Amino acid sequence: MSALCRDCGYRTPGDTATRCGQCGRPRLLRHCELDSLTIAHLDCDAFYAAIEKRDNPAILNQPVIIGGGHRGVVSTCCYLARIHGVRSAMPMFKAMKLCPDAVVIRPNMAKYVAVGREVREMMQSLTPLVEPLSIDEAFLDLAGTERLHRASPAESMARLVRQIEERLSITVSVGLSYCKFLAKIASDLDKPRGFSVIGRQEALSFLADKPVSLIWGVGAAMAARLERDGFKRIADLRAVDEKKLMARYGDMGRRLHALSRGQDDRSVSSQSIVKSISAETTFADDIEDLMRLDRQLWPLCETVARRAKAQGMVARTIHLKLKTRDFKTRTLSRSLPEGTQLADVVYRHGVDLLRSAANGTAYRLIGIGLASLSPSTGADTQDLIDQASNNRAMAERAIDRVREKFGQKAIGKGRGLKQS
Repeated sequence: MSALCRDCGYRTPGDTATRCGQCGRPRLLRHCELDSLTIAHLDCDAFYAAIEKRDNPAILNQPVIIGGGHRGVVSTCCYLARIHGVRSAMPMFKAMKLCPDAVVIRPNMAKYVAVGREVREMMQSLTPLVEPLSIDEAFLDLAGTERLHRASPAESMARLVRQIEERLSITVSVGLSYCKFLAKIASDLDKPRGFSVIGRQEALSFLADKPVSLIWGVGAAMAARLERDGFKRIADLRAVDEKKLMARYGDMGRRLHALSRGQDDRSVSSQSIVKSISAETTFADDIEDLMRLDRQLWPLCETVARRAKAQGMVARTIHLKLKTRDFKTRTLSRSLPEGTQLADVVYRHGVDLLRSAANGTAYRLIGIGLASLSPSTGADTQDLIDQASNNRAMAERAIDRVREKFGQKAIGKGRGLKQS
C-alpha cells in the first residue's frame, strides 16, 4: 500500500514508510480505501481569526478572539485561545477571564465573505458538486473527476489544500469518506491542518463507542433524551430495530437507525437552500424601555431585508429574538399572508411582537429573523386598500436603487438616524 504525501503529492510505496520518499516530510496519508472514497468535507481552520492573523503578522503567535464588547459574545477564536477554554458563542466577559491577554478584533464580515468566496471558487474548480454549509465549509462530491484531474479524489483534495495555503495563507482541514455524515466527522478529527479518512471497512467500529451526540441532528436536548432511554453510545442504537426507534422518535428514529450503521444516502447538492436570515445586536447596557428597543430594531430589519433581496428570497415568517440579562432567550414568531423582503414590513411586524415582550423586562440582546423562505417572485404585491403601505414600499425600493449606485450610507430613512 502506498502512502500519499500531503505536502508534495508524491506516492511513497510500501506499508512502513513514516516519511515521504521525495520531500522527506512526515504528513503521509495511508488507507486501504484511499483511492476509492469520493465524498469530502472541507472546513477552514479558525477562519475569521486565521484571516486576521494573516493580515497582521504581529499577532500571529498571540491568542486572538473575534468578537467585541464586554457584553458581546465570541464569534470565533484561534486555537491558542481555545487552549485557554475560549469557545464560540461564549460571553466576552467570560472569555476575557479565561484568556486576559487575548487580542480582541471586531468581525469584518465583508473581508471574511470575500476570502470565503475565493475558497469556494477553488473548490468549484475541482467539481461542480460543491454544497456550502457556511462561509467556511462545504461538502464536495468528486466522483468521476479522476480522468479530468488525472488524480484520485484524495490526491485532488490534498492538492487543493496546498493551493489554499499557498494562495490565501490560511489552513483548512479535510474529511474524506463514502458519505456526508462520516466525511464531516472526519474533518474534525485532526484539526488544524487535518486530513482524515473514514472508510466503509472501519465505519461501524469507529462509530461504536462514540456518543450519540455525534449523530447529525442530535442536539443537547435530544442527546439527553436518548441517554435517559438507555442510548448513550452509538452502538446502543444498533441493538434496536428501525420500527421501534421510529415508534419512539418519529422520523428521527429512521435517521438514528441509518446513521448509527454508517448509512447516509444524502447526495451533495450544489443547489443549497437558505433556511433563514437573521441579524442581532448586543447592547452596551440592558434596555427595558420600548422606545429604546424600537430604535435598535430598525437597522436589524434593514440588514435582513438587504440580505433577502441580495439572495432573491422572501419570507413568510418573522422571528423576534430577545435575551434577558440572565441569558434566557425569548423568541416570538409571526406568519405572514404573503412573502416579503421589505425592511418596512419586517419592521412593522417586528415592532408588534416587541410590544408584547416589552413589559419592563431588561434585555441585553435583540434580533430579527426571516424564515419560511422562497424565491421572490410574486411577493410584496400592491395593497388595494392600504395606499400608505404601497407608498412606503415604493420609497424603500427607490432607496435601494440609490444605495446600489452610491453605497449603503448614501441615503436612509429618518428612523435610522435616531440615536439610542
